[in-house]
Amino acid sequence: MDSNTLGDKLPQEMARCRELLGGYKEIGPAGTFGAAMIDRSLANADKAVMSGDIAAMIRAYEDLKTIE
Repeated sequence: MDSNTLGDKLPQEMARCRELLGGYKEIGPAGTFGAAMIDRSLANADKAVMSGDIAAMIRAYEDLKTIE
């Protein structure tokens, strides 16, 4: 079953990016900038979820989708 709501997709993207963050940190100094950018995006997503601001959650979700 495909989860189609923001309430389903945002936490999934956050979890995916947290996994990627671990990989960037394992790289060492070469991954520092990427890790910082992912960390910032995750902090913004956390803040959006905690505030309940739907527009901010949508922006955070769109931002997290771009992380590779």
